[in-house]
Amino acid sequence: MPADTIERTAFRKIVWRFMPLLTVAYILNYLDRSNIGFAALQMNKELGLTASQFGFGAGILSLGYCTFEIPSNMALYRFGARIWIARIMITWGLVAAGGALIAGPASFYSIRFLLGLAEAGFFPGVAFLLSAWFPVEYRARMLAIFLLGVPVSSVVGGPISGALLGLDRFGGLSGWQWMFVIEGLPSVILGVVILWLLADRPATASWLTAEERDAVERRIAAEPKHREVRLFWLAVKDPRVLILALIQFGFTTGSYGVGIWLPQIIKSHFHGNLMIGFVSSGPYAIASVVMLLWAGTVDRSGKRVGNLILTCAVATIGLLLSIAFDAFWLSFLWLTVALVGITAARAVFWAIPGRFLTGAAAAGGLALMNSIGTIGGFVGPAVVGWLKDATGSFSAGLAGMAGFLLLSTLLAVLLRHFTPSE
Repeated sequence: MPADTIERTAFRKIVWRFMPLLTVAYILNYLDRSNIGFAALQMNKELGLTASQFGFGAGILSLGYCTFEIPSNMALYRFGARIWIARIMITWGLVAAGGALIAGPASFYSIRFLLGLAEAGFFPGVAFLLSAWFPVEYRARMLAIFLLGVPVSSVVGGPISGALLGLDRFGGLSGWQWMFVIEGLPSVILGVVILWLLADRPATASWLTAEERDAVERRIAAEPKHREVRLFWLAVKDPRVLILALIQFGFTTGSYGVGIWLPQIIKSHFHGNLMIGFVSSGPYAIASVVMLLWAGTVDRSGKRVGNLILTCAVATIGLLLSIAFDAFWLSFLWLTVALVGITAARAVFWAIPGRFLTGAAAAGGLALMNSIGTIGGFVGPAVVGWLKDATGSFSAGLAGMAGFLLLSTLLAVLLRHFTPSE
């Protein structure tokens, strides 16, 4: 069999082995961290939480995540991605289901912080795993497929979460408590499945033939690197790593600032939790399609940084225009444009670090970028909540999120100076 045919067959097997499992895992991951926005439709009133308390509690997950992010990813490098990703999923699923035990602000903050600790290392761990299995011309598309978990979790999670709230008082539990339990436990099950079905590297994949394993390893080994960095301490000092971390901080702040509060933004115009769920899923359905198309364009053109600039700029403009109109559907249209830009930015962003990080530097460098960037998951909801209490409106919060996305746009322009070929 010709070498190119063997290679294509091998990568086809890898795609179908890895991507469905990892994408479903990310759907569950994002659902378990963002379903708090739907819980708030019942929980805030039942527990007496203010907008500021809810925003702080929703965002504190990111502080827990950041606390354990780098140690978790270095452990992943030490024990292997398959075992460590499975461990992460099992523990976060149990903690997510434990959200049913929330009884007030203190327990709300504690559960969310523990959920962040449990999830730490998942995303950069998967990015590290994919970099070990796919060469650069596949990577943006594979990351885009994986990152479908974010918008798809909102597409399917919105209606499901809204429907589960309808179980209110069934068996003595509130609807939001049933939602946490039913949406948390599948992560535990999938974690066990991943432990048995995935492999850390091609050499250990029993489901590939010897010829296919050799072809994949040769293809990845031959991939050119730009100013390659292998050691973790060098990755920490690399200006590209620091700029990328700040870019991710900006668009993550905007993403969580909008996403966590979206059900409550919509609530002022619609009645019924199920209807709110369906309406909130619309922007993410559109974003899913656009992200895949945009990632394919990036892979063909190779212009990753240029497209990162464009996606962040689209998100910034969309948010600014969403507060410029009083008509709900016109404002919602521009909010959808903003979410399309943010979602596409994720896929483009994570195709960049693998171009110059490898080995321990990849594990630690990706974790460093994600830990700094993920702080935005605390800042976004907290700032929007504080501004909502201060002004009585979501407009000021959305304007603030646009400012963070503008920061990402300008930093992406700066990044081009360090990566001119990208």
